[in-house]
Amino acid sequence: MRRILLVEDNEMNRDMLSRRLQRRGYEVIIALDGQQGVAMAQSSSPDIVLMDMSLPVMDGWEATRTLKASPDTKEIPVIALTAHAMSTDRDKAMEAGCDDYDTKPIELTRLIAKMESLMARNSKGAAAAGATS
Repeated sequence: MRRILLVEDNEMNRDMLSRRLQRRGYEVIIALDGQQGVAMAQSSSPDIVLMDMSLPVMDGWEATRTLKASPDTKEIPVIALTAHAMSTDRDKAMEAGCDDYDTKPIELTRLIAKMESLMARNSKGAAAAGATS
């Protein structure tokens, strides 16, 4: 079962998305702010992180930069989730280290396609790295 770390401070968004993902067979773990998201990514090794960008304590941009700077978490794909739909917002998320970007409200089929693509790419990279060591 694929483990997803959902970093989302809005209770309604968090509950709705986590339930929908669980119904699709994913294990969902939840963090309520960016700092907690970084700690949970380090301790639970998720297959992917869905990162809200407007978070308390540590915003999603800083949390993503922190994850991508750490050898333990840099390979975990991160998808930015945001209500900000301007191209500059997408650019800002990608510059912070996000692997992809999706806008709210979430269109689940599109999000799952992005997640599966990133997780497949990441597992192929891990398998190749294992074969060379």
